[in-house]
Amino acid sequence: MKQIGVGIALAAAFPFVAPIAFTLPDRATEILVAQGYTEIQTTGYAYFDCGADDLFATAFEGTSPSGQRVEGAVCSGLLKGNTVRLD
Repeated sequence: MKQIGVGIALAAAFPFVAPIAFTLPDRATEILVAQGYTEIQTTGYAYFDCGADDLFATAFEGTSPSGQRVEGAVCSGLLKGNTVRLD
């Protein structure tokens, strides 16, 4: 019974903990700069933008290499590279 209570508590806390625990804003900015993005602002956790294998999901807004304003996420996981996904 105690294990069920712990599971429920963790599930209830996830929306509040995930925005801090599962983002890498400095790494996301570094990746975006390397890809040619400018005026980058990370905006927290990207809840539904990344795949099941992605542990980190950092949302961002910025200017693409073509000059358009975009929103998206930098997704990454253990033992895999990074992916920039645009909304």
